[in-house]
Amino acid sequence: MNAIAYHDDDPVARRFDWSLWRKVLAFGRPFKRWFALLCMVAIVLAGCEVALPLIIAAVIDEVTIDPANARLGPHMLVFAVVCGANLVCVWLFIYSAGQIATGVGYHIRDVSFRKLQELDFAYFDRRPVGWLMARLTSDCNGLARIMGWALLDAVWGTAMIIGIVIAMLILHWKLALAVLVIVPPLAFICRHYQFRLLISSRAVRKANSHVTAAFNESIMGVRTTKALVRERRNFEEFEQTSTRMYDDSILNSLYAAAFLPLTTTLCAAGVGIALWYGGVQVITGSMTLGTLVAFLSFAGHLANPIQEMARTITLIQGAQASAERIQGLIDTEPAIADSPDVAASTQPEPDAIGRIDFHEVTFGYNPDAPVLRDFTLTVEPGQTIAFVGPTGGGKSTVAALLCRFYEPTRGQVMLDGIDYRQRRIAWLQSKLGIVLQTPHLFSGSIRENIRYGRTDASDDEVAHASRVVNADAFISDLPDGYDTEVGEGGSQLSTGQKQLVALARAILADPQIFVMDEATSSVDTETEQLLQAGIERVLGSRTSFVIAHRLSTIRNADRIVVIDDGRIVEQGSHAELLKRDGRYAELYRQHFVEEHLLSGAG
Repeated sequence: MNAIAYHDDDPVARRFDWSLWRKVLAFGRPFKRWFALLCMVAIVLAGCEVALPLIIAAVIDEVTIDPANARLGPHMLVFAVVCGANLVCVWLFIYSAGQIATGVGYHIRDVSFRKLQELDFAYFDRRPVGWLMARLTSDCNGLARIMGWALLDAVWGTAMIIGIVIAMLILHWKLALAVLVIVPPLAFICRHYQFRLLISSRAVRKANSHVTAAFNESIMGVRTTKALVRERRNFEEFEQTSTRMYDDSILNSLYAAAFLPLTTTLCAAGVGIALWYGGVQVITGSMTLGTLVAFLSFAGHLANPIQEMARTITLIQGAQASAERIQGLIDTEPAIADSPDVAASTQPEPDAIGRIDFHEVTFGYNPDAPVLRDFTLTVEPGQTIAFVGPTGGGKSTVAALLCRFYEPTRGQVMLDGIDYRQRRIAWLQSKLGIVLQTPHLFSGSIRENIRYGRTDASDDEVAHASRVVNADAFISDLPDGYDTEVGEGGSQLSTGQKQLVALARAILADPQIFVMDEATSSVDTETEQLLQAGIERVLGSRTSFVIAHRLSTIRNADRIVVIDDGRIVEQGSHAELLKRDGRYAELYRQHFVEEHLLSGAG
């Protein structure tokens, strides 16, 4: 069992990348009013929390210095006002931070998703689905939390520390300096252990991910495991993974156990310094008892904002990898896009696509390994061109280049004599209808999936498209008809039914050019006949490109093109190629025998 790599396995950056965070902070510009409110409330809240010990000190002094004339009413009124202001500030603080976190998360997801719609196919070839999902979920959420809640802690912590230090210096600067001796070691310990806790927590999450993956693989592959008698070996591998999680968890617990006593001890030392030195000052009469009590309160609370500041800095540092990934996605420029001249052009695009020319096209997904080499082909309007040949020969690549999912490394694809890079991508792809070997259906009803081809289509138009491709028969037999839910990815339908729905969806868009990529290769003979009849109706007078695994599906094509190793080795009609007794005839005889044997076996 192989461990699965998760996106949170990235190491924590040790240095801040200020240029990166400036870009990330730009996501907060639409919410600058909330940021201003947050900062203002943080300052007021810190002032309230600093004021409470001072009010208590004033009450104590009032009672101890002149008990007979003590006036507690004004102090209690001020105390009530400060507590009320504190309550309102806490509510505003949390609400504004929530607004920022929610808004920034929405903004980042919106920008990221829009960028994904713009990127070319090659980008998705290099990025697994899980990686992209992590960008739009956990990375976005992590940055949103940093922008909202971490900012809350940072602003409050800074204001609180400044307020406490100023209050202590005003009350008694000598005692303040004595107490503040604990701040540097306290800040160092908080920063050091927060970083260690972050690293060890990530290690625990990583190990837990591997344990979960091991459980999943073991359960999903239990039949294979038992058939190959792999139980003992699987247990040994799992034990190693589980042991790593145990060791990482112990280390994390050790850091957590050491952190709290150290900070508590330092805070106690600060309180002890205030108690000793302040007590002496009270005895000598140079300090009041109330001032001493206020100092004791300040010394005890000094650790909280320092801990929050250290935790916030560590979280920001830990989130830098997420920030880099999100910003990297957003900054990615699509390799295939309209040129500035094309994008700025106001010239109307032609209504139709006529002749298509592939002129000495060379292309490879890896530039060092071309799939097509000097590929030249001319297709007249209304022709049906069928591509056949061995797997990996370049058939699907021709279709991908035609659809401009990729662009030639060398050579040109011409539409009516004009390089298609001088046309808008959206214009070209709006003229295309594509049915793939494994069609994708979206969660929802059959009607919604067909209507995806043209969102403004009426129910009658959806039904008509279904009848054209022979999909109406099986849809009508379903209990809920067109309102039947297809399930995730079309899981509630058979492969053939999904193909028919996909074909109906394509015909509803009424494209000028049809591309059929192995659309019948994974269905049974009966479904293939339905598909073939539907395809013949769909193609009509449209320009069509058919890539077929079964040669029986392409006999009626105007021209059959045999592709091998990225080059055309033969082309002509079915009858012409059989007469030549060349490569196509060899492939046809081979597949005819195979299909005959399969039909006999059935």
